[in-house]
Amino acid sequence: MTPLVSPVPAERPDLPELARGRLSFRERAILRLVRASFGAGLLSRLLPLFQRGIGQSWIYHATKNLCRVEGLEGVLSLMEPAVSGGARRSILLVANHRSFFDLYVITARLTRAGMKNRMVFPVRSGFFYDRWLGLVVNFLMSFLAMYPPLFRERRKAALNLACLDELAWLLSNREVFVGMHPEGTRNQGPDPYSLLPARPGVGRLVHTARVPVVPVFINGLENDIWRQIAGNFNGTGSPINVICGEPIDYDDLLAEPASPRVFQQIADRTLEHIGALGEKERALRQ
Repeated sequence: MTPLVSPVPAERPDLPELARGRLSFRERAILRLVRASFGAGLLSRLLPLFQRGIGQSWIYHATKNLCRVEGLEGVLSLMEPAVSGGARRSILLVANHRSFFDLYVITARLTRAGMKNRMVFPVRSGFFYDRWLGLVVNFLMSFLAMYPPLFRERRKAALNLACLDELAWLLSNREVFVGMHPEGTRNQGPDPYSLLPARPGVGRLVHTARVPVVPVFINGLENDIWRQIAGNFNGTGSPINVICGEPIDYDDLLAEPASPRVFQQIADRTLEHIGALGEKERALRQ
């Protein structure tokens, strides 16, 4: 018997329409505007340039004196076109979550090294998708990288599955770099090497999208961005270590039918690989 899989949706999920009756007019309007930026028009071609040339450039310079990276070349090689002139491959990067800026610092190093894929970071919906100011901040801070929204309210939570399908569709149909945190929320405990439990959403995305998944462990960032920047230039900041691993092998789990159990097993394996990189970072820091 051929095992069931989680196929990538043939049609792109219409998130604003699916949100009718669950989200306000303003929320659906913001969602529609950001979703449209992934079309085939001029804005879709310009946004990756802005992300690399402006958004990631200042982050790189604001952390370059503190940041040390291992394994970057392997990540970049995964996104190279399979044939000359072919499309760049999409990739899913999974990292631990200690600060608001983890993924931005990681991608700043990747773009500096030559990554050209558009960046996509799922984000909690509050502020960025329920206020017009949130849309402005999303554009100015990340050039609309913060997408799609993920919801906590029970009335809206049913949309999260459609948002994961949207990510799977983008990974299969656009040249994107998706960054996710399997923990689902920031780990604010005192020990950076003790990770929160993995959430099954990342497992569902891995099972559906079938793209290379690269684990990363990052440590040393603070949530006080101005003190972090000052420490970069005056030499008082602690080192920021970024350890990139090899793509995770999920072949045995991808061969199984889609189910909550399989999704959780994929998520747990993902976090195990991130934790193993954490031990490498611990040795490097010592």
